[in-house]
Amino acid sequence: METEADGENHHNQVQSRSTKVSAQNKSAPETSATVDNGETSGADGGEEKKKHQCHDCDKKFSLKHDLIRHIRVHTGEKPHKCSTCDKTFALKCNLNSHRRTHTGEKPHGCSICNKTFAQKNHLDLHRRTHTGEKPYSCPCSTCDKTFTQKCHLNSHRKTHTGEKPHGCSICNKTFARKTTLDLHRRTHTGEKPYSCPVCKKTFTQRREEEAPVSCLVHTGEKPHKCSTCDKTFTQKSNLDLHRRTHTGEKPYICQVCEKRFADISNLKQHNKHTQERNPTCHVCDKKFSLKHDLIRHIRVHTGERPHKCSTCDKTFTQKSNLNSHRKTHTGEKPHGCSICNKTFARKTTLDQHRATHTGEKPYSCPVCKKTFTQLSHLKRHNKTHTGEKPYICQVCEKKFAHISVLKKHKRTHTGEKPYSCPVCKKTFTQRTHTGEKPYICQVCEKRFADISDLKRHKRTHTGEKPYSCPVCEKMFTQLTSLKQHNKTHTGEKHN
Repeated sequence: METEADGENHHNQVQSRSTKVSAQNKSAPETSATVDNGETSGADGGEEKKKHQCHDCDKKFSLKHDLIRHIRVHTGEKPHKCSTCDKTFALKCNLNSHRRTHTGEKPHGCSICNKTFAQKNHLDLHRRTHTGEKPYSCPCSTCDKTFTQKCHLNSHRKTHTGEKPHGCSICNKTFARKTTLDLHRRTHTGEKPYSCPVCKKTFTQRREEEAPVSCLVHTGEKPHKCSTCDKTFTQKSNLDLHRRTHTGEKPYICQVCEKRFADISNLKQHNKHTQERNPTCHVCDKKFSLKHDLIRHIRVHTGERPHKCSTCDKTFTQKSNLNSHRKTHTGEKPHGCSICNKTFARKTTLDQHRATHTGEKPYSCPVCKKTFTQLSHLKRHNKTHTGEKPYICQVCEKKFAHISVLKKHKRTHTGEKPYSCPVCKKTFTQRTHTGEKPYICQVCEKRFADISDLKRHKRTHTGEKPYSCPVCEKMFTQLTSLKQHNKTHTGEKHN
């Protein structure tokens, strides 16, 4: 720990600098970094004990060196430097603890599980995971929440007061906790100091003290277990959220309607929802719960793709799709199937793949009872019953049921020919001219240039007839066959 003598020496330096500034300009107002000498005592005994006051946030301290150390929160001063890696610290005790990351020394051991720690206070905190002790309780009469650490209680109190003393010097955004400010600064600097030892992916924060979450993606390890239902999780924060499904705890409250939520992200979504109820698309009149969902939906009609890949200039409607696409350049596939060891770039693709092992098809059509492995497939199928065509060409206003068909149609206007012959470099609008047939039937191994052709072919194996006549209920494998059949009812002659 930093000694009182250290604090007094530093205080004398601060006072010396303050005296020089005052001599140069006596009329200058006292700065926020000066120390209140405490000559004027408080009105009561409590104020008398805390007579050293910070001029930035008015916080009071009993000892001068505590105030001096506190001032560094506002100034950002870190006078204690590591001789090995040049990292700096506001407190000498933090430097001493940091040095052990270089030496690997962990002198403090738990007598119950033999786990060792570099700092004694980390051991004391760890012991509470065995005892369940939470000695710090919120004095607020509404929540009665308890905490294992005093710093967690202090952070919690700010949820009641709304205090946000830590400000970003770049964008002036304020935060309740200094650690949150430190993380926020990385959004400006782009710093990602933590890297996965397996795939070398870098991260802005290290969520777990011993095992970064990125490593658990590769190992499949889920060290955090629910004591009620034995469900396991990779992150403690996910376990904490899960526990609330058992306890019914909803600590996050809407300030407008007082509705309570278990997860702060749900509260944030709710707040957006209350700002604008049921925003509606002006093109197709579809309604949404959230405004940002409407904004993304509108891109279906406009064709806007604001998120661009810096490698190949391909554009996307959603940032999540861009992030997934980037992995096609890096080759990163962090999500692995535990049954066949096949790896995937996206977790959603892994979830879909697992259904090929289990045979699960959880999504069912309410009209014909057909089941699907994915919700997107069910939604696409529903359009065969409703006749809905939400995708509109902005040039000729022709409508389509599927966005992939709209994309092909747009090429008739733009003249785009994205497929080229590797021999003569002639370009084409579709793969049919190139001879490429990337889509393969898993039953007979026949190959197709277009995925829609493969889907139609599969019906020859399954016997599926998804298109039905509304007059006589006759079923057809293809929509074109249904359209031809409809003419037998209307009397229209075949072309």
